[in-house]
Amino acid sequence: MTHRLVVQRPHLDPATIAEFAALSGRPPDRGDEASAVWERVAVDRRQVDELAARYQVDAGLVPMSCRLADFRLIAFDMDSTLITIECIDEIADFAGRKADVAAITEASMRGEITDFQESLRQRVALLAGLDETILERVYRERLRLSPGVDRLLDAVRAEGLKVLLVSGGFTYFTDRLQGRLGIDYTRANVLEIVDGKLSGRVHDPIVDARLKRDTVLQTCAAIGCSPAQAIVVGDGANDLEMMAVAGVSIAYRAKPVVRARTTWGIDHNGLDAILGLLA
Repeated sequence: MTHRLVVQRPHLDPATIAEFAALSGRPPDRGDEASAVWERVAVDRRQVDELAARYQVDAGLVPMSCRLADFRLIAFDMDSTLITIECIDEIADFAGRKADVAAITEASMRGEITDFQESLRQRVALLAGLDETILERVYRERLRLSPGVDRLLDAVRAEGLKVLLVSGGFTYFTDRLQGRLGIDYTRANVLEIVDGKLSGRVHDPIVDARLKRDTVLQTCAAIGCSPAQAIVVGDGANDLEMMAVAGVSIAYRAKPVVRARTTWGIDHNGLDAILGLLA
């Protein structure tokens, strides 16, 4: 099968383009300062990946028939995917426990802690006693959208896709992002708050890898599409099960364990590089 080869990076330099041209056997068919595209090429993915790593670019081999309009749903993880921070780590910073919580978060994302529910309970327990106003401070002072989010969402909505935000994080943040970005569906964990303070507990059911997968499948059923018509974007081991049921999975600045099991990876561009792959 021939593919479309898409190479992307801000300010893509001619030397990099020349290397991929040599691999493809011809100059790119189209491009601009941030991308080069070869239509109908037959090249080895391993060689593409090696060149991409050497020149620090994002490169993907895309089936010629694969276009954004073929999909009905795009689902995002939240922390370090749709947004640039891990919310729980930033909440913990106000309790002087960021290093402790971040270490558990990082191990969980790398897949070293396989019981996500227990790892989340451990981290939330370290937040006990914090005033709930800290959540607003994290949202207002520290939460930032990942580059390219607005452009990507505008484009997917123009093609008729629905948007799902499914997170092992917290509803406090997903609810606000839903209103701010016009997201169609959300699912996340609920922090327990008692007398204006975080209790150190989270309500069941916890949104773990299996519940993320089930949420993607349920949303597909609700809008009348197959999982093959879903795009899932994430960065951690907790995203792998929902990625596995989707037609396309995209690892965004992800851990190696995730990148090895996904359709494409984005490490050097914003989320709107998805549009370059599926244009």
